[in-house]
Amino acid sequence: MHDDYEIVTTESFHDRRPRTLKHNDIFAVFDHSGDMISVAGSSEGLYHRDTRHLSHYYLTINGNVRPILLSSSLRDDNSVLTIDVTNPDIAGESGSTLQNDLLHIRRMRFLSESRLYERMTLTNYQDVPATVSLELHFASDFADLFEVRGATRIRRGERLQPAVGTDSVLLAYTGLDAITRQTRLSFSPAPTALARNQASFRIELEPRKSKVVMVEIDCGAAPAEDEDLPLRKRLVRSYRSAREDLRRSSGRATSLESTNEVLNQSLRRCVADTYMLVTQTEYGLYPYAGIPWYSTVFGRDALITALELLWLDPEIAKGVLRYLAANQADRFDAASDAEPGKILHEVRYGEMAILGEVPFRHYYGSIDSTPLFVMLAGAYLERTNDLETIGALWPNIARALEWIDQFGDRDKDGYVEYGRYTEQGLLNQGWKDSHDSIFHADGTIAKGPIALCEVQGYTYGAWHAAATIMERRGEREPAAVFRRRAEALRKNFDRDFFDEELGTYVLALDGEKKPCRVRSSNAGQVLFTGLALPHRAGRVAECLMDAGSFSGWGIRTIHAAEARYNPMSYHNGSIWPHDNALIGVGLARYGFRAETSRIFEGLFAASTYVDLRRLPELFCGFVKRPANGPTFYPVSCIPQAWSAAAQLSLVQSCLGLSIDAEARRIQFDQPMLPSFVDELKLGRLAVGDEWVDLRLQRSGSKVLVEVLERQGDLKVVTSI
Repeated sequence: MHDDYEIVTTESFHDRRPRTLKHNDIFAVFDHSGDMISVAGSSEGLYHRDTRHLSHYYLTINGNVRPILLSSSLRDDNSVLTIDVTNPDIAGESGSTLQNDLLHIRRMRFLSESRLYERMTLTNYQDVPATVSLELHFASDFADLFEVRGATRIRRGERLQPAVGTDSVLLAYTGLDAITRQTRLSFSPAPTALARNQASFRIELEPRKSKVVMVEIDCGAAPAEDEDLPLRKRLVRSYRSAREDLRRSSGRATSLESTNEVLNQSLRRCVADTYMLVTQTEYGLYPYAGIPWYSTVFGRDALITALELLWLDPEIAKGVLRYLAANQADRFDAASDAEPGKILHEVRYGEMAILGEVPFRHYYGSIDSTPLFVMLAGAYLERTNDLETIGALWPNIARALEWIDQFGDRDKDGYVEYGRYTEQGLLNQGWKDSHDSIFHADGTIAKGPIALCEVQGYTYGAWHAAATIMERRGEREPAAVFRRRAEALRKNFDRDFFDEELGTYVLALDGEKKPCRVRSSNAGQVLFTGLALPHRAGRVAECLMDAGSFSGWGIRTIHAAEARYNPMSYHNGSIWPHDNALIGVGLARYGFRAETSRIFEGLFAASTYVDLRRLPELFCGFVKRPANGPTFYPVSCIPQAWSAAAQLSLVQSCLGLSIDAEARRIQFDQPMLPSFVDELKLGRLAVGDEWVDLRLQRSGSKVLVEVLERQGDLKVVTSI
């Protein structure tokens, strides 16, 4: 696809640790040197709405000489990527040599709306003048994200002839969907030479002096409002706007500071990654799932992320609820697995989705998004007392409840099951959606419709949430009906899903109601919503924390003794931080805070071995070994929203923290600090316009809670 120019490659090109940036619907993946070179299997590039608008973008000096990387780093808030490079020995035009490390180039770049900006500062550290040739190589394949992931297309659209001006190049592609996608590269100052795939600059540098080159890469199809401004002013204005957006969104969140500085760094990264993934939509804030493959709307992921973050920033939950309500299915459509009242699984904007080559344009194939939607609505009301928003959402909540009865319970046996309508839909529609993730004890793949154990827990949670909302609306009789239904489900679930021999809940019931007698992390999520009978919780906790399940880094998706266990698999033995966080909520709910603390300790320890202390989507389930880090899954998304929020959720679980906005009460129930933390401060934990600053300090086996400052009349209650 790029046979019209030569790609300069060296060994260092294949030694890449990715660097990522994101702002709303645009994101970029660079190698560790700050370049993008999309060789086969690489996700590097600049993406906008599921299309790769730039597949190559790299720097050379004086012909095809790659600079030497000094460092690359992200700002703590993820807003700016800075790359420092220098020159190797370079032969000059007159036979002289520019010795290494005399030319410094600082490359500062950021994203704003549909644009990537770069500001390069070249500094000559010689005592004599230097003439430097700088080359920026670029190209766009306009590949659909699913192509980048490996999908093969028989036909593609037409790449248009590049339009080359004096200081800009326009690359364009008209897809089979008749949409023309464009990438405009603009430069200041104007290049000495500009071609369809390269901008060249001849720069004269006086001794100890610097010069600046600026680049704007715009993925927008329409002309920008500020296109008449000089590039320098556009860059400055966009930088301020992007930073202000980030400060405004993340500034609401409760701050955390402990006596463990490494933990502080890890938690700051959690917050920064979460808010980098948060996207402003017309309905409010929405956390996109992850980079590179899932930087879009996902229902399940956002609902769980919002639940994890609800105690810190309920505004995210509000945006998620409003977006998903606005896109709730209102008709049956087999191709998208849509049924009236069902909540979204995924939204895609790329050419393949528009053409129907993949079914994910508006796809509804997840069994758990709908009950999770109702659960989040109830939790949001408790956290905020925002009756106005919940009142506006009530018709959507009611339709979601109807979906559970009419479509979720396919065979009317009292359990919610899934099964796809077409071969293009997802085979498995729980959070473990690999083709082989639901199986029997002998390894045989289960045949549907499948009733997952944790989905029954979500349904139980949804019915209790619905009852709570109804009670606040004055509808006490319907609320009582849902409470009774929830308790009946609890009784029947215990009868059909608990396995005395396994000592835990089975993974699922298959289409013939045969139990999948497999020990899995799914059982831990049964604890998450309170579906488990209290006398079962101890045995479930014991199974989750034994050596076959808990690796030391976290709880594996599948117990090591099971037939399909593979610690390198996606869902059959790996460790997912968000899964562990939800299990941590469940363990704490039943009083097992020490076990929750062990999970927190494992994930925190894993984060200390990761670049930027950034937990990935998942990592391999190998046992923790002394003086060694975890084994990473090769194509894991990083950052991933529900992974970024996992440690923040575990803080809440360890502290036994709950917030009742109607009663204006913050409660700590038997709070515990993990072994690596002696003191933790929570800054501006807010309920409406009121807030408190708190210090939690270990005192022997107990944790003391102290109010440092407050605004308003919030009550802080601690039960030991």
